[in-house]
Amino acid sequence: MKIWAACGLALVLMAGAASAAEPRKPGEYPPAADSLPQPGVPKGKLIGPLEFRSKIIEGTVWRYWIYVPAKYDAKSPPNLLVFQDGQRAINPQGPLNIPVVLDNLIAKGDIPQTLGIFITPGNTGTEHYPDNLGTGNPNHRAPEYDAVNDAYARFLTEEMLPEVAKSYKFTDDPKRRAIGGTSSGAICAWTVAWNKPEAFGNVISMIGSYTSIGYHPATADQPAIYGGDTYPGLIRKSPIRPIRIFLQDGTADLNNEHGNWHLANEQMLSSLQWANANADEKKIAGARYDIRYEWGDGAHSDVHGGWLLPGILRWMFGK
Repeated sequence: MKIWAACGLALVLMAGAASAAEPRKPGEYPPAADSLPQPGVPKGKLIGPLEFRSKIIEGTVWRYWIYVPAKYDAKSPPNLLVFQDGQRAINPQGPLNIPVVLDNLIAKGDIPQTLGIFITPGNTGTEHYPDNLGTGNPNHRAPEYDAVNDAYARFLTEEMLPEVAKSYKFTDDPKRRAIGGTSSGAICAWTVAWNKPEAFGNVISMIGSYTSIGYHPATADQPAIYGGDTYPGLIRKSPIRPIRIFLQDGTADLNNEHGNWHLANEQMLSSLQWANANADEKKIAGARYDIRYEWGDGAHSDVHGGWLLPGILRWMFGK
């Protein structure tokens, strides 16, 4: 397991683990104080669930929530955090509990005012998946999240963000915008930044599914559709985007017909690092990937990512 101590992450988060009554078991990451409600901390508003229908991805309906920080001021547009699988990201009983993390970090002055948008995957039909805060997945998740194309990025930047901006202002600076997710939500976040680096300069990738979920073999009438396992090659053979990314995964992550999740995350890391080294060696001007990562010992779970999240946000948004 890589121990990452930059930006105070280890000091802040490992203190919570060290206080446990018994030694931590593999895959256990007890939440630290920044992930739990704290007395006296001003609470932002969580507005929703709201529903949205797209013209870019037709026939689906999304549910989403907007987190408005306690001291929101439209005259000083806040940072922006967009997170996929919004029903899990805001679940107060879940390991991410992102609104509480934002409350705590903003109150302490560790990150600036930040507006959050938490979006479920789309659901086909006239009604959205009925479980507001459960762990179930709406039925259009894989076609949106695991596709290596720009459809979701266009939906987000051309439709969803303008819709939210009708009510709440937020920064248009990509360096002050982050997009994140877990599992297929993580590869979705990467795909958005890959296609729209002018819109999002920061990616939070937890247990990312850089595997072949989106792959469909060629048929007599259609060419093959490639999956997220092609990203390492694309990264190596494409110009570097100005993206800062945090990669998290566990050594006991999934290994199935779609691929090996931990090896896939290792391949992503290696490709990003190689792209930087190659550009340096050839003295290619321009951006470099800003990369940090943490490999834990967990399985396919949001727990380790939730444990790391306060430190990740400090790194990305810290003043």
